[in-house]
Amino acid sequence: MTMNGVLSVLPSPADFRTMTRAPRRDLLCGLTVAVVALPLALGFGVTSGLGAASGLITAIVAGSLAALFGGSARQVSGPTGAMTVVLVPIVHEYGANGVLTVGLISGFMLLVLAFARAGTAMAYVPAPVIAGFTIGIACVIGLQQVPSALGVPTPAGNQVAVVAARAAEEFAATPHWAALLLALGSAALMPAGARWKPTVPFSLAAVGVATVVAEALHLHVTRLGSLPSSLPAPSLAFLDVSRVPTLLLPAAAVAALAALESLLSASVADAMRPGERHDPGKELFGQGIANLAAPLFGGVPATGAIARTAVNVRTGATSRLAALAHAVILAGIVAVAAPLVGRIPLSALAGVLLATAVRMVETDAVRAMARSTHGDALVLVLTAAGTLALDLVRAVLIGLGVSVLLALRAAMRGTRLTPATTDELPDTSGTVTYRFDGPLLFAAAHRFRRSLAGVHDVTAVDLRLSGLTAVDATGALALKEAVGELRDRGIEVRITGVEHGHRKVLESLGVLPVNPNSNRGAIPSAAGATAP
Repeated sequence: MTMNGVLSVLPSPADFRTMTRAPRRDLLCGLTVAVVALPLALGFGVTSGLGAASGLITAIVAGSLAALFGGSARQVSGPTGAMTVVLVPIVHEYGANGVLTVGLISGFMLLVLAFARAGTAMAYVPAPVIAGFTIGIACVIGLQQVPSALGVPTPAGNQVAVVAARAAEEFAATPHWAALLLALGSAALMPAGARWKPTVPFSLAAVGVATVVAEALHLHVTRLGSLPSSLPAPSLAFLDVSRVPTLLLPAAAVAALAALESLLSASVADAMRPGERHDPGKELFGQGIANLAAPLFGGVPATGAIARTAVNVRTGATSRLAALAHAVILAGIVAVAAPLVGRIPLSALAGVLLATAVRMVETDAVRAMARSTHGDALVLVLTAAGTLALDLVRAVLIGLGVSVLLALRAAMRGTRLTPATTDELPDTSGTVTYRFDGPLLFAAAHRFRRSLAGVHDVTAVDLRLSGLTAVDATGALALKEAVGELRDRGIEVRITGVEHGHRKVLESLGVLPVNPNSNRGAIPSAAGATAP
């Protein structure tokens, strides 16, 4: 890693100078985002299994550091629903200390990705994979809220659907109507309020109303409990070096998700405010620093948060000062109102997260993708189902794998070996001319070999490769074998029109003679030939 490579992912003075453009507007935007983020940070902290305080710590520590060191001027980071989906099984298997260690390791991994400039790979993730990933996350988040919404303890289990079903059975046996009504009321207030006043953050209003009702009527519902009024001192007491090797795989999953979601969120911010583009390398660096620091204070792994970032952009944020202000304001709220925040009913937060899960899915975009092609619909459904039944990383890998197979299938169908004349009859000299169009890759190699070797009743074949768009070793070998079969039948083969970029592969595998000054070859035998 050169010094220039390191400097390329660090924030520049120009990144900080933008914070002085419109400080008043950015501070007001930060206040709005903090109001939206407070119930989400509390809820996702509870859902992750580490508690509400852990979610707040993440929003404060990771949110401030990612704002300072990230690559997007408007990105807001903190605990997210997607990350809690990954963290829940880690908590069950390794405990709270295991999650903190995983967060620390993932921070180092994100720094490695940043220095390797791996952020540009985000552009290659197909849209149906992202849509299916989002749908799956929304379903998991919704199912995770069922126990709290019903007012029952969370049953044991790793599969969210099974846990939700067990919670419903327990509720049916001993109903807790107060908790359910608070959850439904909170969930209903958010979309109703958004239609009435789209710019007002009704998530906090829903939680506030539910808390006042619970206090006024002395409802017996589970509350958040005591919260610290300040950040704890940083500590590495959770780190057990002997467990690090067993935690590398979970940490890789967390780092992959943090990178994917953060870069996706930054791309959403770019699309909402054209003209400024985020720097993927800097964004991964900022997320790496944030995830290195958050566990030291007891926070869970963080990512860029799409919902909070969208609020930040819509309210007119101009620089990273808004995201930084949101974290500082959250710290102030905790310091001043920790006892009041601790009285929030868990069922009210569950209702807010249920409404958030529903709003995550852009139904118009999903319907459009599902109707576009059967392949896109298949990728979307498989990714969503994999997210629900397996885990996020494997679901994305499944979606990417199917997308690659479909792309290869499309490329194979785009490969054509056609007569260059109006019919397939040889001319008077007994020569037939064929034109090859498209990529000659492994997916189409067998079909191409069968088609070319099936030529008969001719004395010579002129194969024009000027339409060849790509070739790999398998395709080149298929060409070599087809030519060999023709030659064994006494048919001469001439290959013409090979572009310079494809000649190297054909020459290295003996399909063409080594002659860099020529773009024409003749093949009298399967093993190769001399230039004419």
